Amino acid sequence: MQQIINFILRNKNFLLFFLLFGISLLFTIQSHSYHKSKFINSANFLTGGVYNSINNISQYFSLKSQNKLLAEENKTLRLLLQNANVQVDSVFIDTISFKTPYRFYTANIIKNTYSLTDNYLTINKGTIDSVKQDFGVISSKGIIGIVDKTGGGFSTVISILNTTSKISAQLKKSNHFGTLTWNGKSPEITQLIDIPKIAPVAKGDTIITSGRSSIFPKGIPVGIIDSFELDQAENYYEINVKLFNDMTNIEHVYIIENINSGEINSLFDE
Repeated sequence: MQQIINFILRNKNFLLFFLLFGISLLFTIQSHSYHKSKFINSANFLTGGVYNSINNISQYFSLKSQNKLLAEENKTLRLLLQNANVQVDSVFIDTISFKTPYRFYTANIIKNTYSLTDNYLTINKGTIDSVKQDFGVISSKGIIGIVDKTGGGFSTVISILNTTSKISAQLKKSNHFGTLTWNGKSPEITQLIDIPKIAPVAKGDTIITSGRSSIFPKGIPVGIIDSFELDQAENYYEINVKLFNDMTNIEHVYIIENINSGEINSLFDE
């Protein structure tokens, strides 16, 4: 202990300079958007590289479970193809050949938090992969979140398990829509608010994205209604939604780009 005290006394001027330099650097980053963005991008690059290395190791040990999930997804896609209502004697139109406003990219989650009130994920795709802020992120089972910050090869994603997250969602069986939020409690349950009381709501009903934004297309699965009640004014439902995704165990995701988002958002800026 005495040696530590002696070291501090011998180097007090240097330590004081280092402390003041760190404080001034912090204030500079916080007060200038350019410096802040550069710092975030650098931090994403450094931490992303570390998380990516750790994720590569964990991926090796979780190959069996991930292969099972991919097999289930392939099974679902095969059933959809098998049960498609296409008449043999009718003209079949391949909708893939038509121009779609959405592009999809694949990515892996290399860091995921779900026990905080404001949770984020880190994915191994960034600006060099054409990923930008406000791109949607989903899995084969449903929505995951929205891209927040992007670096060269990595990006951070605002999880749906984040109290600041607000996503437009609706009842699958009707066009009544509201806002999907999270109360910071269970990682299995999110909340859907602002659904009018005239809406036909029942336990077990499916919730999907409404398509009323430039981020997610309509019809992306969210979850099913676990419970519901009217708010204090008894005008709107407050619905607990059990998520299709297990947000504590996700790895492979899809990033959604709406190529018309710039034009759509410019209408609100005018």
